[in-house]
Amino acid sequence: MNVKRLIIWFLVAVGLASAIAACQPTQDKIVIGTKNFTEQIILGEILAQQIESNTKLQVDRKFNLGGTFVCHNGIVNGQIDLYPEYSGTAYTTVLKLPVITDPQQVFEKTKEEYMRRFNLEWTTPFGFSNGFAMVIRGEDARQYNLKTLSQAAAQTPKWTAGFGFEFLNREDGFPGLAKTYSLKFAQAPKVLDLGLLYRALQDKQVDFVGGNTTDGLLSSQDLVVLEDDKRYFPPYQASAVVRQDVFQKHANLRPILDQLGGTLSEAKMRELNFRVDGKKEDVKQVVKEFLSAS
Repeated sequence: MNVKRLIIWFLVAVGLASAIAACQPTQDKIVIGTKNFTEQIILGEILAQQIESNTKLQVDRKFNLGGTFVCHNGIVNGQIDLYPEYSGTAYTTVLKLPVITDPQQVFEKTKEEYMRRFNLEWTTPFGFSNGFAMVIRGEDARQYNLKTLSQAAAQTPKWTAGFGFEFLNREDGFPGLAKTYSLKFAQAPKVLDLGLLYRALQDKQVDFVGGNTTDGLLSSQDLVVLEDDKRYFPPYQASAVVRQDVFQKHANLRPILDQLGGTLSEAKMRELNFRVDGKKEDVKQVVKEFLSAS
């Protein structure tokens, strides 16, 4: 009888412990992804610290994942909850819509289509546009008096180009750019790691590279961004893409992320990129100081 009572008490205790555990709040987790370049990692960290500072949510950082489609597939498949994206990239590369140049039209159409096709939402834009920048050495720009892509086209048959893998293949990338400006290089463009573009340019391994307008190193080296005088590139407003069910589950998350809207100018983003890329400062500290001052 004592053994039977012991078993009964044990089962009651186990059941009670299970009930208590079931009533305990579980720590929710938000998974943030980013693409594989400095600005994305900075933006991912800004989103992470913003969430950690204003909610009790745990943030799992899945940074440096890869290109656009890696992140897009990750969020569509539920492997990540949000990541930073650019309106023009989403509009042309993911949605495959014909290029238009009005920033508001691009953003609104992208926002509408992402909800309709993928159940994904866009937060209020951070405040800057990070477009593609076709960059040459300052010495070449001065020697040939080059300011625009149209002017540079006459020199490209003597030059070697270097681009990231994605730019070589995307809808708004090199194929369309080459056609628009009749760019013909001495050989097929080299595929370069995005972090090595400007080093390769300075070391004269290449003469023409595809960077971004907010790259920090642009303001610290003798480099010239060629004007897109035919307006080939669409606008690329930066924002966060978030799964709709995440906002449904965490109603307070949307206004917290929207607080970041308009806080980053192109100059400020370039400064943050330079602190990490040029000065080799710690990303978390750079972001912490930025958010404290915002």
